[in-house]
Amino acid sequence: YVTAEAKNSVLSNIIDLVKRAQGEKPPVQQMADKISAIFVPIVLGIAAVTLVANWIILQDFTASLMRSIAVLVIACPCAMGLATPAAIAVGLGRAARSGVLFRNAKSLELFRDIQQVVFDKTGTLTTGDFVIAAYEKTSSAISDEEFKRIVFSLEKYSNHPIAQCIAREWKQSQALRWEKIEEVKGLGMKGRTKEGDTWQAGSYKIAQVLTSDAAHNVYILKNEELVGWIDVKDEVRPEAMTVVQYLRHKNIRTILLSGDRYDKCRQLADFLGIDEVIAEQTPQEKLGVVEDLTLKGPTAMVGDGINDAPALAKATVGISLSDASQVAMQTADVVLMDNGIKNLPLSLGLGRHTYMTIRQNLFWAFAYNIVAIPVAAFGLLTPTFGALVMGLSDVVLAINSGRLFVKKVV
Repeated sequence: YVTAEAKNSVLSNIIDLVKRAQGEKPPVQQMADKISAIFVPIVLGIAAVTLVANWIILQDFTASLMRSIAVLVIACPCAMGLATPAAIAVGLGRAARSGVLFRNAKSLELFRDIQQVVFDKTGTLTTGDFVIAAYEKTSSAISDEEFKRIVFSLEKYSNHPIAQCIAREWKQSQALRWEKIEEVKGLGMKGRTKEGDTWQAGSYKIAQVLTSDAAHNVYILKNEELVGWIDVKDEVRPEAMTVVQYLRHKNIRTILLSGDRYDKCRQLADFLGIDEVIAEQTPQEKLGVVEDLTLKGPTAMVGDGINDAPALAKATVGISLSDASQVAMQTADVVLMDNGIKNLPLSLGLGRHTYMTIRQNLFWAFAYNIVAIPVAAFGLLTPTFGALVMGLSDVVLAINSGRLFVKKVV
């Protein structure tokens, strides 16, 4: 049976994203458009002066008109109009072919100035494929089976990877029916039974007034009393260390921003070589941290969860993974398609080299006009030969842009 129309398929959405991004004008293109708007009337003025001056000097209207036409032909702003779109189209095309989707051309250009990259932990630097490592009940009032049943009944309503892991491993056929159930972002799940008992499953923040042991992942509370804890383990993505070391080699500061406990984040950061750790943050606090970092310098944020979405939107460039939550993917400017962060260096490199190619194209377009217009004005180029040279300038820009397909950018 059909679950979606062709226009709503993943492939169709990818194609639409690439087309939309290639059709947009980044800031450097807008600058080129403004220059072209000034350049055109200046060239028309030069052509008029060329006609009048040569008519006075040569006393030959036909020859003067031909020189004026040569100026107009040679100064056709095709090269300037082609300089940016050609590079952007090639850059976005190579990115899409390599598994990097840009929602807009602006984000491709913004990559050139990125000074710091902020990473979420769970599902970004780690695989997010948790398994339960250990658990313990601190209350003998409930059995193991009842403990697992209650925890499953809470965690099955959460989208957090740790909660999903617990719900998957402790799946029950008879889940507890809650009178009220809610997810408190940054803290965990909270449910109330028909009998009036309140159960919570969450981070150490919900249990910090009850115990000084902050070494566990999930704490279980009943009516504000600690009844147990659960530990899970996660694997570091195999490409994480290579990506972090690449960023450090490029003098880009790396920051680990997570809602997880500080000691676990610090351990991961030391292992990977990350510069700074900001842990135990709620989604609202993450947003504030990224906002402050962005004020200090252009910042890229890499995340995959619903709780990362506000921070992704606030960053200079928000980057999401293809297996992230839909909210994170819709908020991000860039989507890494190969279920990991291995293409992050490629996206940064393409951004910088695309902008470099645009600058080269604009330089050659302007240099060409600065040299060719006087040559045409003095009658050293016929309109026919000028048209040929003008066409060759477009070819040069196209070849320079095409180099992005094979150029080493990482």
